[in-house]
Amino acid sequence: MLNRRRAILLKLATFALTGALLAAPAFAQEVIGNAEAGAKVFAKCQTCHTVANEAGEVLAGKGAKTGPNLYGIAGRKAGSYPEFKYGASLVALGESGFVWDEASFVEYVNDPSKFLKAKLNDPKAKGNMSFKLPKEEDAQNVWAYLVSLAPAAAPASN
Repeated sequence: MLNRRRAILLKLATFALTGALLAAPAFAQEVIGNAEAGAKVFAKCQTCHTVANEAGEVLAGKGAKTGPNLYGIAGRKAGSYPEFKYGASLVALGESGFVWDEASFVEYVNDPSKFLKAKLNDPKAKGNMSFKLPKEEDAQNVWAYLVSLAPAAAPASN
């Protein structure tokens, strides 16, 4: 009888642990930054980028198309927004299965070419985005702002 109880408790503990581990990605979209502060910093980004939903409603920015639409970037495969022509390095990154999450976004906007060289292990990789957000806090705030404008994303896995 004691062995049976142990077996049942072990199964329950395993089930609970498995459930907790599977639920962890649901919390992956918790953000570090402040969306309100990010809206102010995004003013620097709107020269090239917009945030427009599926219906075409511009939620942020001025409708610029120099850079891709950033709506729903969390969990999106890199270089995959359908109405934008990306540089070869960003396309290659996406083809590797890379998807955007907060840490990667923050690193990317700090220095796009450096980020791509490291991620692709290619010293010739380069980003087409010349603008940089050198302050980590600014980048985290912009990420929080972008996430606040879009529907919940699929958990990122890179």
